[in-house]
Amino acid sequence: MKKIEAIIQPHKLEEVKEALKGIGVEGITVTEVRGYGRQRGHKEVYRGMEYQVDLLPKVKIETVIPDSRVSEVTKTVISAARTGKLGDGKIFIHDVLDAIRIRNEDTGEAAL
Repeated sequence: MKKIEAIIQPHKLEEVKEALKGIGVEGITVTEVRGYGRQRGHKEVYRGMEYQVDLLPKVKIETVIPDSRVSEVTKTVISAARTGKLGDGKIFIHDVLDAIRIRNEDTGEAAL
């Protein structure tokens, strides 16, 4: 099993959610996060004072899927989240050793 973590622009969340639902991804976790990559934030003016905003709002989507679906899921996230501009985000793929459904103690892929 693999855990897919995608950091995306907040305004792309609905598109990514619908795209994942469309390919049958049954469970996701969404977290509002802040950070920066190459874009390094931006400057804003508030009441005449300029200040640096270096941690930008992002959304982290997490899902655990069977190994066989990694390519399909990552391609789906990329196509739904891409704007072609700096700051579109990143995808991280982690190995998951096991999963356990608390309700009935199903393990492995059956718990997904």
